[in-house]
This record gives sequence, structure tokens and C-alpha cells, in this order.
Amino acid sequence: MIAAMRDPYAILGVRRNAGQEEIKAAWRSVARAVHPDHNQDDPSATERFAEAGRAYELLRDPVRRSRYDWARREAELRRMEAMKERMRGPEPADEPVGAETAEEAISRIFGVEPQAAAAPRPKSAARPVEQGGPPLDAKTAPAGEAKQEQPKTDLPVRRSIVPAAELVAAIVQRIRGRIAKTAEKVPDLAIEVHVSIKELIARARVPVELPDGESFRVSIPAGATDGQAIRLKEQGYRVAGMARGDVVATLRIRQDGPFRTRGLDLVTTLPLDLQNAVLGCETMIETPNGPVTVAVPAWSGSDKEIRIAGKGLRGADGESGDLIVELRLVLHEKPDDKVMDLMRSQRDGLYL
Repeated sequence: MIAAMRDPYAILGVRRNAGQEEIKAAWRSVARAVHPDHNQDDPSATERFAEAGRAYELLRDPVRRSRYDWARREAELRRMEAMKERMRGPEPADEPVGAETAEEAISRIFGVEPQAAAAPRPKSAARPVEQGGPPLDAKTAPAGEAKQEQPKTDLPVRRSIVPAAELVAAIVQRIRGRIAKTAEKVPDLAIEVHVSIKELIARARVPVELPDGESFRVSIPAGATDGQAIRLKEQGYRVAGMARGDVVATLRIRQDGPFRTRGLDLVTTLPLDLQNAVLGCETMIETPNGPVTVAVPAWSGSDKEIRIAGKGLRGADGESGDLIVELRLVLHEKPDDKVMDLMRSQRDGLYL
């Protein structure tokens, strides 16, 4: 039954247990291969590109992907159940069967209400109303039917199996109905933008290049942090007959310099020799906004941090983070005889 539908996993060429990174990479590869601009001689390129985009939109959403996987398994189980029903033969006559429409089956599988509000079925098994006349009861029914016993209503009603062709047709109708409600749009293009802390502070316009070769600049917003997503409206792929997609740029701040980020805080490392770590000191350190003085308390080990308020990154609300100075105890490159004698006296109990 599901074989009649285009399988999104087959469209992107990924396994059913593929992770999000594998799915994203497959989408980019397929998008480049079938993009209409690169296949101008192929009249079906636009449809294939849109189909790949719909497959990616479904599989990138954990909720929709889970529903699709569940619906596919459910449909397979129903197909097997239908085969068993045909092998068992007709149901007993005394067990009423309520036929389930294909639309109701799709609504039950996907957990949504039917598109058309159907009138509820009556709980009683009363005789149907003849078109153009009142319902028959004990007073209006013919003599031969007045005493006819009404069917019992307390019997469990079992749903009959919907034919596969009707179920597939209902799925297609449901999908087409949803697509018709909104204009067809090219799926969003997800990219990563790597910036330095200097560019972040300056809120620079960073150049980026899309997989199709088009380039533009991304403006870093105020208060941006590592991992923040920036949506660029109608900057994605262009496809004839479809609304242009967006670009979703994830900001990645390079952490390979003297400073690292922790939200709006800046983190740096201050090396200390043994003397300054034991006795304490004041020293100057460089920050992205100029030098500042750091007071190191006496007896400061490598597990200590010094926080300087307001010297971090500026947030969108105007408030700034802090500068966090991590202390690291280091020794001189060459051995110091005085320090070694002192440590030896401390260990052996000898005093100079």
C-alpha cells in the first residue's frame, strides 16, 4: 500500500535509520544534482527538485518523520490484516460491522480530524429514513413491519478493513489538499556561518557562499551567541513556479584565539608562576576592548577563576557579559635552584 507513494527515504537515498546530519548531506547532494538551473534541458527537473525538498522537510522534522514511519508500519499491518480477513472468510452475521471510510482511516492514522465534518452515526440501529418520507416506527410502519424486532445496540461494533486502493486515494487527496492551502515554497537551506570574536563584537557583515555558487553577506545581529540561528527571508534556492526559500544560518564562533565564549561571557587564560600564585599580584591582560588590570589573590591555584563584570559581549538588551580569567600555574622553562631548595626543605623538613 505504501509502495504506491513516493518514499522520502528513497528520494534522498538514505537509510531509514539515518541521522539528521546524513539526511542534510543527502538533501544538499540531491538538490545540487536536480536543481533546475543545472538541468535546463530536463522538463521534470523542477518537479524532482520540489519532490526532494518535500522529502527533506518531512525527514528533518522529528515529529513528522515519526508519524510517517508509524503510518507506514500501520499501513503494512492493515494490509496483512486484510489478507487474513479474506482468508478467514465472511464475518458472523450477528456481529454488526461499521464500515470505516478511507478518510476516517487516514484521520485515525495521522491523529487529525477528517477534513469534512461528517454527521455522527446514530448509536441506535434504527431503520434508515426513506428519502422524501418520515422515519418508520411502530405507528407509521406497515403491518408486516410494525412488530419487526430492532437489532440490538449493545453489541461491539468492529471496523471493517478499508480497501488498499481507497486508502491510497485518500492519502493522496489529503496531501494534495494540504499543498493547495499554501503556495508551494522551496525548502529552507541550512548553512553554518563561522565568525571570529572580533567580527562578532563589530557586528560585521560576513560573506557566505551557498552550495549553488551564489554568495551574499550575513549581518550579525546584536547579542548574537554561538549556535544562534539567523533566518534570512527569501535568500535560498530559486525555482521557477515556486516561492523562493529561506536561508537558516547557524552562527558558529571560532574558539581558537586567546578568548572563548560562554554565552555572553568571554573566557581567557592567565598563566602564573609559583611566586605570584602563592603571594598574589596585579597584572595587565588584553581584552577585545583594550587592556584591563587583574588582581590575583594570594594562594591562587589553577582551579580558580577571576570574574570581571561587564567586560564580556554586549547583549541585545544592552547588558554585557563578564570576562572570566582562568588561572593556570606554570613553571619556568629552566629549573630555579632557589625554588627547588625551598620545595626540598618543605618535603624533607630541612630549613635554610
